[in-house]
Amino acid sequence: MNDGRPDWARRISAERAARDWSQLQAVRALRAHASSELPSDESMVRQWKRWESGSMPGEFYRPIIAATFGTVTHAIFPAPTRRDGNAEIIAVSGMETVDILNRLNHSDVDSATLDALRITTDRLCSEYAYLPSEQLLTEGRQWMRRLVDLHSRSLTLSQHREILTISGWLALLVGCVEYDAGNRRGAEATRRAALSLAGESGNSEVAGWAHEMRAWFALTTGDYRGVIAASRAGAEAASKHGVAVQLAAQEAKAWARLKDRRQTEFALEKGRRLLESMPHPENLDNHFVVDPAKFDYYAMDCYRLAGEDRIARTLAEEVLRVGTDFDGAELAPLRNAEARVTLGVAAAREGDLEQALIYGERALSADRQSVPSLLMTSRELAAVMKDRYRAEPAAQDYLSHLRDLGQGKPGLILP
Repeated sequence: MNDGRPDWARRISAERAARDWSQLQAVRALRAHASSELPSDESMVRQWKRWESGSMPGEFYRPIIAATFGTVTHAIFPAPTRRDGNAEIIAVSGMETVDILNRLNHSDVDSATLDALRITTDRLCSEYAYLPSEQLLTEGRQWMRRLVDLHSRSLTLSQHREILTISGWLALLVGCVEYDAGNRRGAEATRRAALSLAGESGNSEVAGWAHEMRAWFALTTGDYRGVIAASRAGAEAASKHGVAVQLAAQEAKAWARLKDRRQTEFALEKGRRLLESMPHPENLDNHFVVDPAKFDYYAMDCYRLAGEDRIARTLAEEVLRVGTDFDGAELAPLRNAEARVTLGVAAAREGDLEQALIYGERALSADRQSVPSLLMTSRELAAVMKDRYRAEPAAQDYLSHLRDLGQGKPGLILP
């Protein structure tokens, strides 16, 4: 419900309530994350009241508030607006897609063509969240074939490396879409190709994402020790890039499923500190960019597994708010689906079967799905259904729907 306050003010109120903190307790928690002495409790409580009413905290306090709630500054407070990837292709290179293709077919590669290819790849990676899988897969493979053809051209060493790097990003994208569709074998082959391209081009960021994909594959198939190994290998390869944040998150998710809360919290905090120290990304839509809002999504998963339902619910509601526009259109359907599963798990644990089923079924009916990830999180809702509502026909219908979704997806964990 919109009470007229900014989203960030409602967020910090909800975070405090989820932890059952009074405003004084919130202030005392805040002190633990401050690098210098803060004013008296009385003064800080007055300050906190102003923040919750909608008075923007100063730059000094914003990262401390975020750390108090286990997230990063721009996950709570406003960040720069997103750019238009399609417009940038024309603005930077002066070319539309048909112009790029004409240049590839009739001329040697120049810097303008390489710029256009790089930005086209960025656009495709930015369409991952919402473009139909079949269309994205077709386009990604077409551009990969065009890049392969370029190797017969006369290229400088730097151009050759740039083509290899762009090919690596496209391979990562295609591999992700293949895995979303349940093609595990094809996705693994494409991932290995991306890792090889990263080695040839010397691009550590592409290498890091190839390891992250291995961690994701392992997570959704229940190989939690494999997740940890892949995450650490990726972090070693790409410690200075944003992917290191997502690798820490994958490790945290694995530890959460191994029921090791201390290691879960350690991995989450490692990722949070890394993300807080990095500049704000230019293109938040790109699938291979870790934007601050993603950190709430990572933490949501871990809190749900830890049974911290109030905090998990607060984060799920935030994921849905950020992932939905003013008209109700889904900006981040993959994250939104898992947020709805989280809300369903919380409702089921509280005894509200009807609400749990509404959330669970809506998650399964999303137009754009990552089947492995959706099955993985939905298993948790299925486990609560089996434990508490086994005799309910509606619960059995949901379990049947979930089994149908997983049919024909070898290697995936089914409920």
